[in-house]
Amino acid sequence: MIKPPSLARPRKVEKVPFVELYAGRLQGVVSSGSDIERVYVSFFDGSSGNFNCSTNNNRPCGGLRSSPCKHLQALMGEAVLQFGAPRVIAYLGLGADPASAKGPGDLLRFIKGGPQREEAGMVFSRFLTYLHHVSLPSTTAPIPEMNWFVR
Repeated sequence: MIKPPSLARPRKVEKVPFVELYAGRLQGVVSSGSDIERVYVSFFDGSSGNFNCSTNNNRPCGGLRSSPCKHLQALMGEAVLQFGAPRVIAYLGLGADPASAKGPGDLLRFIKGGPQREEAGMVFSRFLTYLHHVSLPSTTAPIPEMNWFVR
């Protein structure tokens, strides 16, 4: 079992409001640096090493080339902060040594895939569901849409 890290600093939720390890991918939502109304949906796939970054309405990121763009770099940085480098390495199946790979740049060197165009809808929908659950008022009553969480 990998112990969750203590955060070195608070997460930058205004820059990367959503980051998760899900369905074999590190994925999330990254805010645009130039337009407050725009967000980018980004992911790294663990099985292929491929990655993608596009707006929530599927327009490709202008900085995405053969290597990860600044949005993908920010996603990796917040993932390392939130989950710790060993957990991200294990989840994505990267060949990095967890003892020597501390920061996001150390992990990005082990991404062996390339850009892979994919619809952003699934990740963005998970983000919107997350926002909905975070905005619910505190209660001790059951929340029907979260019954999957209770054993």
